[in-house]
Amino acid sequence: MGDFVTRVLAAVAALFLLPAAPAFAADDDGTEKLFVFKDPRITESSGLAVSPTHDGVYYTHNDSAAAPTFYAVDGRGRTRATFQVRGAEARDWEAMAATKDPATGRGVLWFADIGDNLDGAWPNVSVYKVTEPRTLRDATLPAVRYRFRYADGARNAEGVMINPMTGRLYVVSKEFAGSVYAAPKKLRSDKVNVLRKVGGAPIMATDAAYAPDGSSYVVRTYFSATLFKPSGETIAKVTMPDLKQAESIAYTADGKALLTGSEGPGSPVYRVPLPDRARPTATPSPSSSSGAEEREESGSPVAAQADSGGGGLTVTDVLIWLAAAAAAIGVITFLARHTR
Repeated sequence: MGDFVTRVLAAVAALFLLPAAPAFAADDDGTEKLFVFKDPRITESSGLAVSPTHDGVYYTHNDSAAAPTFYAVDGRGRTRATFQVRGAEARDWEAMAATKDPATGRGVLWFADIGDNLDGAWPNVSVYKVTEPRTLRDATLPAVRYRFRYADGARNAEGVMINPMTGRLYVVSKEFAGSVYAAPKKLRSDKVNVLRKVGGAPIMATDAAYAPDGSSYVVRTYFSATLFKPSGETIAKVTMPDLKQAESIAYTADGKALLTGSEGPGSPVYRVPLPDRARPTATPSPSSSSGAEEREESGSPVAAQADSGGGGLTVTDVLIWLAAAAAAIGVITFLARHTR
C-alpha cells in the first residue's frame, strides 16, 4: 500500500510540476521506440545498461521478488543469454550500470540491491560487481559484493551510476528531497562502505547514469530526465516518452542519446536524442573531473543545488507537494470507498 500511495502522489504531483518546470524536448525531436522486450521472464525491467564490449547488446534485470538474474538482449529485444549471479541476493534490485576496466579492457557490470520501500528496513544495502562475460551464452557468474550504509541514515534509492573517468560509484535516493551519495574512492568487500551525501537530486528519482565520456550524468524521474555536469550544474531537462512506469535510464554507447524503459511484460525501450548543448564535444581527461573529486573529499556538495533545482525542496515545491498530497488523499479515499 505504501508503494501504491507513493506512486499516486507522484502521478498527481506531475500535474502540478509539469507547468512549473517545463522540460526541453530534444533538438531534433527524434525519439523512437528502439525495441520491446520479447522474453516473458522480463516482467519488471528495472535496470538498463549498454554493453561496454558487445556491440548492439543491452542488459536488464527484474525488480524485487526476483532471482539474482540478468538478461542480455539484442537490438530487437530478443534475449541472447541469461545469467545467474552466484552468491548474490535480490531483495530489491533497482538499478544497474556498466563500465569498462581501463586496465584489462573487460566490461564490468554493477547491480544495485538498493531498494528500501520502508526507508530503513535493511541495516545496509549491496551493490554487486560482475565481470562482463566474453561470450553471450547462458552462464552463472561470480560477483564481488560491496555493502553500503548511508552516513545520514537509511533511505530508499533506485539510481546507481559510475563516473567512467574516476571509477567512483554514486547512489541517487528516491525521495521528495532526493540526494546524490558518493561511495569511497576505494571500495572494500570486507567491511561496510559509507555513502556520503554530496549533492541534491530531482524529486522521486527512479534511475541515474553517467555518460560514457564522463562529461555529464542524467537523473530520471517519473516525469522527465535532468542532465547535469559532473559539478552538479544543470545542463537541461529532457522530455521523456509516456511510459506506464518510468524506471530506467542509460546513455547510448556514443553518448548522444538516452535510453529509457519501463516495468511490465513486453515493456518498450525508447531512444531519446540529447539536445545539442548536452552532447559530448570532446572526451574529457581524468583531470577534468578532479575538481568535483576534490570537492567531495572536502565535504562540499558536488551538485550546484541552487542552480539545479534538484538539491531539495523550495517553498514552491513544498506548496506543490501539499497540493498534490491533498489531491492524492482525495483519490485514495475515493478508491478505498469504491473498492471495498
